Amino acid sequence: MVIYSLPLARWVSSLRRYFRHELLPLLADLRLAIGLLLAIAVLSATGTVIEQEETAAFYQAHYPEHPALFGFLTWRVILSLGLDHVYRTPWFLAILILFGSSLAACSLTRQWPMLKGARRWSYLTRPQSFQRLPFRTYLPQQSLQGLPERLRRQGYLVFQEGHYLYARKGLIGRIGPILVHVSMLLILLGAIWGSIGGFKAQELIPSGSVASIQHLTGAGDLARAHLPTWQIRANRFWIDYAADGRVKQFYSDLSILDQGQEVKRQTISVNHPLSYRGVTLYQADWSIDSIRIRINNSPTFQIPVVPVRTEAGNKLWGAFVPTQPDMSQGLTLLLPDLQGTALLYDTEGQWMGSLRQGMSLALDEIAPQRFPNPLTLYLDEVIGATGLQIKSDPGIPAVYLGFGLLMVGVVMSYFSYSQVWALQTETGLYLGGKTNRALVTFEREFDRLVEQQKVAFSLSQIPVEAEIG
Repeated sequence: MVIYSLPLARWVSSLRRYFRHELLPLLADLRLAIGLLLAIAVLSATGTVIEQEETAAFYQAHYPEHPALFGFLTWRVILSLGLDHVYRTPWFLAILILFGSSLAACSLTRQWPMLKGARRWSYLTRPQSFQRLPFRTYLPQQSLQGLPERLRRQGYLVFQEGHYLYARKGLIGRIGPILVHVSMLLILLGAIWGSIGGFKAQELIPSGSVASIQHLTGAGDLARAHLPTWQIRANRFWIDYAADGRVKQFYSDLSILDQGQEVKRQTISVNHPLSYRGVTLYQADWSIDSIRIRINNSPTFQIPVVPVRTEAGNKLWGAFVPTQPDMSQGLTLLLPDLQGTALLYDTEGQWMGSLRQGMSLALDEIAPQRFPNPLTLYLDEVIGATGLQIKSDPGIPAVYLGFGLLMVGVVMSYFSYSQVWALQTETGLYLGGKTNRALVTFEREFDRLVEQQKVAFSLSQIPVEAEIG
């Protein structure tokens, strides 16, 4: 047992020595941190400029090989390097991890020792030691009397032992930089966790239908294996229109079904999403799914509609409505929106009339030559579909916490860490101090302290009889 433990102990000792004396200083190097930060900034800018999470056809259309953008940026380069999903690529996550390691190493090797050093204190026992302080003075024939109380009134924590005095304030300023580093680590951890455990999806759900989360536009490796098993039911979708026909707001009445049971119901709209178990559902798009019609006394049947693009770029939805049982004849029905007004055209493109939801149109009265037999068309319902953007980012709480701590840490870092020493000798009082920032303010504070000490000493030398007289 002893024979095998010796090489293991040496190996552990060598590893610990390498970690402490070589790896930590390398990671804590400021040049490495700046280089990594610049790399993250450049890659983030790339992910902002290049559209993310699009299809291969999109990149082929917008980044062709001839001519290549900037002479080299083509769809093949984008897809091969993963520039279509920059923030989830292994090399981007590796850079984040390396930058986080650099921050942690800097905190361990620099910030934490500075905080420990700030908590330690010692007296200056020789007059020569005051020569090294940036602010210092000598007050002949004076003592420490009254000085501790004046320092406490200025917010200092005072330590005194005999003729020696040490005071400090602003220790919170030493904690601030460490808190800033911790907050940045939290932000990085949240970003990494969100990249591997989060997902984005888009679902188009007709009113009255139930759908699962299936159409992913981007997802981390962990998220793909653990997608939510609950379902979404679109109870109803509607649009509020202004008097001039403009859209005012989109609404979706949604239910979350977990194992067939409704566990949450909420009406969402633009900027008012629904959240459930870390997944947020946003109102992002809409469409028309189908129409329900009747012809004469027939039962209601549902006909799907398809989107139609016009030359002007306007969006329409169209459907073929048969007027014969064998579907040999029919009409084209066009819907411009969800307000319920449909336009009818014959097979030759001639306008036949308009029809509103809940109303009917007697085609035999409009075109008796074409429809000699009684033919009445009923438009019972126009079924809309809500377009949902579904997002899950488990790293958001850590990112929010990190940003909150970052603001607190930045404010704390502005507090100056100030120190004052005093030494009483047989001939007088040595007084000195230093601070890490706000030198002008500390200089004024130090001069005021010296003047107060002089005035107090002068008053103490006035004889009592003269003061009474």
